[in-house]
Amino acid sequence: MVRDSMSPSDRAPSSLGSPAGETGPARPTLAAAARVWLRIGLLGFGGPAGQIALMHGELVEQRHWIEEAQFLNALNYCMMIPGPEAQQLATYVGWLMHGMRGAVVAGGLFVLPGALVILGLAALYTSFHQLPVLAALFFGLKAAVLAVVLEALLRIGRRTLNHQRGLAALALLSFFATAFTGVPFLLVVLFSGMVGTALLRGTTSAAPSPSPSARPGAEPAARPARAPAPLPLPFTHLTRVLAGAVLAWGLPYALLRMVFDARSVFVLQAQFFTKVAMLTFGGAYAVLAFVAQQAVDVYGWLLPGEMLDGLGLAETTPGPLILVLQFVGYVGAHRVSGGAGLAGSSALAGCLGAGVTLWATFVPAFFWIIAGAPWVEAIRHKRALAGALTGISAAVVGVIASLATWFAIHVLFQRTHEHRAHGLHASVPVLATFDLRAAALALLAVWLLFRVKWGLPRTLSACALGGLAFSFVR
Repeated sequence: MVRDSMSPSDRAPSSLGSPAGETGPARPTLAAAARVWLRIGLLGFGGPAGQIALMHGELVEQRHWIEEAQFLNALNYCMMIPGPEAQQLATYVGWLMHGMRGAVVAGGLFVLPGALVILGLAALYTSFHQLPVLAALFFGLKAAVLAVVLEALLRIGRRTLNHQRGLAALALLSFFATAFTGVPFLLVVLFSGMVGTALLRGTTSAAPSPSPSARPGAEPAARPARAPAPLPLPFTHLTRVLAGAVLAWGLPYALLRMVFDARSVFVLQAQFFTKVAMLTFGGAYAVLAFVAQQAVDVYGWLLPGEMLDGLGLAETTPGPLILVLQFVGYVGAHRVSGGAGLAGSSALAGCLGAGVTLWATFVPAFFWIIAGAPWVEAIRHKRALAGALTGISAAVVGVIASLATWFAIHVLFQRTHEHRAHGLHASVPVLATFDLRAAALALLAVWLLFRVKWGLPRTLSACALGGLAFSFVR
């Protein structure tokens, strides 16, 4: 096996560059990519469904920086590992384009805008609890995201399923399992991979069709991908990843233990939220009940009902939904700051608690990508696995549809209730609480995006102002 001197985690894979001997448009510079990642971070409303839709539109459709098959392959992997899938997808794509630096820039800028907003809102929440103007603006934004999610779901579904009835049935089955049964997504993935292999056995290509040619005004498309360079020995790569994880997690934790008592709120938050980050299979909603119970009943960081307030803020601000944990970290440290060695500095304690929570939540998520992405890219070109990957991609369409359905129900209806029967469960809307204002703003967003052809920032701004205007109408 021929190896170069750099680990796959240190450099961008060759699959996004031009094949040897060919000329073509260069991949974007890191600075250009950083501007787009910041834009995605600022506009990333709507939870994972909205954020995946936004990334697909910006990176696959508009700029052609990554191929459709690569995007779906990365999404498949991010759905299977613990952590916030949208943030990990951004980290993965950043690694594809610019290696380790790109992963840090993409994953960091995807989270940073939302983290700053949540930090500010948590500070205001502990002081005032009522934020009517901000709530009205975010109400309009949340309604507008419905149009973005719907358009992306249709686009990704059409290309992934490719008019094949078997794959469409697999997507529907995945939707049903995710939305109504609570079956672990890992089992859905394994089943979908086996079915995809059986459905597409003997075909010449099972990969999703590539993105179409760039539209007028779009940035040039990358050259067709070629197989990535051979991987280094497993021990070499995993040793480097483990060493990086020890430095990124172990040193800050050791510093906390040196400065604060072992039972201080900051040390406890570091331990608790690291454990949560390692167990968040299925996204943020899978662990929110556990976090709320522990934060209220065990640690005393929150009062009953405050977790729902934090979730409401996280759902209507940019960034991954798991940023609700940052709200928990701020409020918890602010509340018990007298026992944290920062008596009289509740705001400072809250900021430190939010920072500890942010670090403990996202450092493990980052290293899941760095450890696994090179292997995922290596097997993507194996023909024997093409059918399995296509089946998994179909299952991911079902998962995105499930997320979009949950999001739509909670935007269009003011109240829902959990209905359980015969082993199935679902969030059922209370029909009498249908919100005409949210529906009107969602239809406005559809009209502005699809008929008037407004861009996403202008559409979101218009709907945010619409939400503010509705707040004055009783």
